[in-house]
Amino acid sequence: MKDVPSVQSCNHVEGSTAEIIVQAGGDVVLYDQRGTAEPPTPHEVPGCTPLFVNRDGELLDLGEWLVPGSGPTRIIVVSGLKGIGTSSVVRRWVELQPGRYPGGEVYVDFAALRGPSGACDVSEGLAQCLRTAFGVTKDFLPATLAERTNLYRTHAARGGPLLVVLDDVTQPAQIRPFIPAAPGSAVLVTSSRRLDELVGDGARLMPLKPLDAASGVLLLAKVCGEDRVAAEREAAERLVELCGGLPIALTIAGTRLARRRRLGLAALADELAQEDGRLAALTGGERSVSAAVSLTCSDLPAEALRLYRRLALLPGRGFDAETAAALNGCSVATAEALLEELDDASLLEDAVGDFRYTLHDLVRLHARSLAEQDEPEEERHAAVRRVIDLHVVRAAFADRAIMGKRLRITDHDIVLAGHEDPFTGPGARDAALTWLEAERADLLAAVRVAHARGLDQQAWQLAESLTALYFHHRHLADWIESGTLGADSAARLGARDAEARLRSLVSRPLMDVGDADRAREQIEKAVELAEESTHPVLRASVPEFAGRYWDHVDQARALGWYELSLQRNIEADEPRGAALARLFMGSTLLASGEHERAVATLQEAYGQLDGLGDARMAGRALAALGHAYDSLGREDEAVRALERAADMLNATQAVYYEAQVREESADMARRRADRAAERRHVARALEIHEAGGSRRAGELRKRLDGLA
Repeated sequence: MKDVPSVQSCNHVEGSTAEIIVQAGGDVVLYDQRGTAEPPTPHEVPGCTPLFVNRDGELLDLGEWLVPGSGPTRIIVVSGLKGIGTSSVVRRWVELQPGRYPGGEVYVDFAALRGPSGACDVSEGLAQCLRTAFGVTKDFLPATLAERTNLYRTHAARGGPLLVVLDDVTQPAQIRPFIPAAPGSAVLVTSSRRLDELVGDGARLMPLKPLDAASGVLLLAKVCGEDRVAAEREAAERLVELCGGLPIALTIAGTRLARRRRLGLAALADELAQEDGRLAALTGGERSVSAAVSLTCSDLPAEALRLYRRLALLPGRGFDAETAAALNGCSVATAEALLEELDDASLLEDAVGDFRYTLHDLVRLHARSLAEQDEPEEERHAAVRRVIDLHVVRAAFADRAIMGKRLRITDHDIVLAGHEDPFTGPGARDAALTWLEAERADLLAAVRVAHARGLDQQAWQLAESLTALYFHHRHLADWIESGTLGADSAARLGARDAEARLRSLVSRPLMDVGDADRAREQIEKAVELAEESTHPVLRASVPEFAGRYWDHVDQARALGWYELSLQRNIEADEPRGAALARLFMGSTLLASGEHERAVATLQEAYGQLDGLGDARMAGRALAALGHAYDSLGREDEAVRALERAADMLNATQAVYYEAQVREESADMARRRADRAAERRHVARALEIHEAGGSRRAGELRKRLDGLA
């Protein structure tokens, strides 16, 4: 039998677990696939932690996706940042499904299979399954990965539908050998990576988000005691926020509270509020938020890790590929690829808007610690400067699209040279205003960082551009902070024209919040600087803002400033500035009781602004003209003017002024006993105030309810 092939035959012995294999040389070997009697049905998945809370939506989704039946094997990947609870969700779902899979439940912990280098021994994982789930003893295990895979599939097909839980997987290739062929089976995978390549294998992806506020408080109560949480509910909610809803962080915080009964929740929240020590405070025994995130980062390529570190340096929270490219000093295409790598590792969170990301607060602190440790200060400063330069350019383009050729100290020909305008064509103005609104928190953060880092020119230029947003949407606190920082940076740099412009502008929101003393201080300094300037349009503009301050104090003095502004705008051949001076002069004349003169002045202002295509300011002039008509008893003209003004302000997204006009129109409609018109105007004013979080919303809601 010397010519017999390596394996000539393989025959199953009836009623036995053995197979007869004839090997080369004619020897007969009895190969026992299991090596023992029939093993019991495996139920290997560990129990869920008793601290598990909520996740009802995710558990419901798993139940809907893993419908028992006879179809092909279903694969679900539950992914998320380490410590977010992927394993707990899967284990809890398995606990709720006793007997759902007749073949049993097999469990493999890939963390235990991972060596010091991070490589995972999939062959050993298969050997583990064959031994513990299917009773194959060590002596009868095949030697190669391929042979073990085939033997695993044979056993996995024998007992009916099987559930396989693969915990802490890092690569799609680690999963495929474990997919059972028995109809109706399922594979549940947990991973800190998204593993979206498995979509091609029919997998469903379930990325986990942090716990919401209510669930976070419930978890905290389970760890440290319901009575303590109930006694300091507000502090508990603050702790959940500071932990970013991350279960591992909340568990560590709750454990500290449980161990130290005298430590109050408010005191711990105050400790965690200090960003520099937050990660250190969220370390307890073997558990550590920092260690969990570091484990994820250990698998990142060097370039992705460098971008990860630098993302923590961003002023603000949201970013896109272009911002990341500026930060990293690379092309947008390279940044997109690196962001994909970080997103796949669950280190990024989706932000509002297309193709934008944020970092979880605790991840950001971890990344910042790495940046401070591994990046020289010069490189960190250069990275931040590139991002702020990008913000300056983008905001300047938005400002130009919204405000046209109004007065600016920033030289757009220099700042925008060589850059592509993102706001062109029909709808450019609205797109620019929408972009500024979406980015406003990050842009204000950029002003803060630029001022703090001594990037004074960028700080004042960005502050000047942001007024295009504040004129329309009236974020008064933001405007005051941005304008003040920008003016201080301009002063520090010796840019006197820029300082004068910004101090005059910031006087407006200061008056609106009732801070007349600071408004006067700003406007007087602006006047002093403007009188020394050789910039003709600036010299004409600042008196207009002075007039608007004095409107609240001394109307006769205000008229003098408006007249000076009008004269200088005419001399500077600045028709828009002249029209604005007439608009505010007309409003002051109206308030002073000079109604006929007010109408004539406002009609001229409206005609000029409308002719210049400045619909926002033309709408405001028309609204003032409506008041003037009403003061003269010309009600029909007043109604038409106010209606038209409201529509113009709505079309230009000047909703703050639209709301004022709507309320005034509602008052006029009430006088005319036109309840339908009153209801319409009040409803729109309410919509605006509710969207802006205004305190007036409640009052308007009561008024609208009374009109039902």
